[in-house]
Amino acid sequence: MPGMKIRRPRLPRTRAGQRRAVQVLAALCVLALLPATWLYLTTAGRLRTTADVPRTEVAVVFGAGLWGGEPSPYLAHRLDAAASLYRAGRIKVVLVTGDNSREDYDEPDAMRAYLARHGVPRERVVTDYAGFDTWDSCVRAKKIFGVDRAVLVSQGFHIRRAVALCQAAGVTSYGVGVEDKHDVTWYYGGTREVFAAGKAALDALFHPDPTFLGPKEQGVAKALAGARG
Repeated sequence: MPGMKIRRPRLPRTRAGQRRAVQVLAALCVLALLPATWLYLTTAGRLRTTADVPRTEVAVVFGAGLWGGEPSPYLAHRLDAAASLYRAGRIKVVLVTGDNSREDYDEPDAMRAYLARHGVPRERVVTDYAGFDTWDSCVRAKKIFGVDRAVLVSQGFHIRRAVALCQAAGVTSYGVGVEDKHDVTWYYGGTREVFAAGKAALDALFHPDPTFLGPKEQGVAKALAGARG
């Protein structure tokens, strides 16, 4: 209301009050840092490069948006890394997981088409259309597609969360963090991860069901059978 004065918070005047305020602030800072600390401890030794990641049959690439129906630059870099792993013989099948919640937005098929243009046969790419967030993608990789072990591909600022969540979902994981120029998107992604770490810790603790689970699919098993044959 016009003329209403907004009272500024007053600092405690006594030493005891000031000491309590400092203690509360310190406790809040510790609580805020706990999820990030958990991510670093959980993923210790599990981040590699495309050159030294262990040979694993399946790679999982997480969606990162489309521009005009094509993978965004950040998503394209993830797919380039996965294609490089395939051409080097370090993986046999790629599981692309993303959002297809509406007819005019189809991340997985766009990812599959991109990989096909970059040397990965379409029959070696399996699509998960209900990877609405990282936890959903990890749970579905395990429960729907039967993936027990995988190389995860994402940007550097996201890869620790991806590895930690897939580990919590029962997928033994190694992560390849794709480097990008430090532009506005990169800084936004890094800042977002600070807050996303808290949700990740809760997901790992309580194991909520994904947005959509559905029946088991044999796409990965069939693609692997073809690759071995």
